[in-house]
Amino acid sequence: MTDNNDAAASYVDINRRLWNDKVDYHVTSPMYNVDGFVSGDDSLNKIENDLLEDVRGKRILHLQCHFGLDSLSLARRGAKHVTGVDLSNQAIDKAQELAQITNLKESTRFICCNIYDLQEHLSSDQDELFDIVFTSYGVTIWLPDIDQWAFLISRYLKPNGIFIMAEFHPIVWMFDDTFSRIDYSYFNQNAIVSQSNGTYADRNAAISNLSVEWNHSISEILQALIKHGLRIDILREFDYSPYDCFSNTVKTEDGFYQIKGLEKKIPMIYALKATKSA
Repeated sequence: MTDNNDAAASYVDINRRLWNDKVDYHVTSPMYNVDGFVSGDDSLNKIENDLLEDVRGKRILHLQCHFGLDSLSLARRGAKHVTGVDLSNQAIDKAQELAQITNLKESTRFICCNIYDLQEHLSSDQDELFDIVFTSYGVTIWLPDIDQWAFLISRYLKPNGIFIMAEFHPIVWMFDDTFSRIDYSYFNQNAIVSQSNGTYADRNAAISNLSVEWNHSISEILQALIKHGLRIDILREFDYSPYDCFSNTVKTEDGFYQIKGLEKKIPMIYALKATKSA
């Protein structure tokens, strides 16, 4: 049996191994539709699109970018430059490969690092700051320290720059895998250490991994951003997921996904837009 304290102390190595093992399965999965993307499809959803608006000419920092589809979509939309950051070296390798395939290498950069080590890889000089910091879907649960995360967002935003996040709602992470009972706290109390088989994009994938996660309440997220000089402009909640990444889901008429038996009863996604003070 794995000791939770030991696992939490080793979370970077454990989670990097987890995400490295997922990459090949995700790249070939229908959920990510890489072939469609290479052919010109955009990977972003309406939830984040409504907050991002026009990104043409913007410098964008994309935190926890996985293998880069959203980063590359932003570059395709005319962003001046997009920097994607992820913990998984295999994900970053694939992002760089896709940038080459899609002729977006000049307008993108991909960095492999623990997000808390970002200052070792990115300058915070005024002319190197970003107009937009973006992150989405399954990001904050991998972070033990939300205050430091918010500090880094603020550090790399220009004055009046904006932060955009679309994220799974912390209520979702309270349930067991089948959404039949509540197993975990809404609040960040302890690391959640678990063993899982397969991956959300391919449940039959021949992988089994330990993971270390933390649930963060919406108030914890918002207060950290406010503390570090961001003004919350928009906060929205949604009773569906754009991805079929949970067990026991039903598809809505609009093509989204809800938990069977909990349709329209729980929030599944929240999204926010915040502005750094001048």
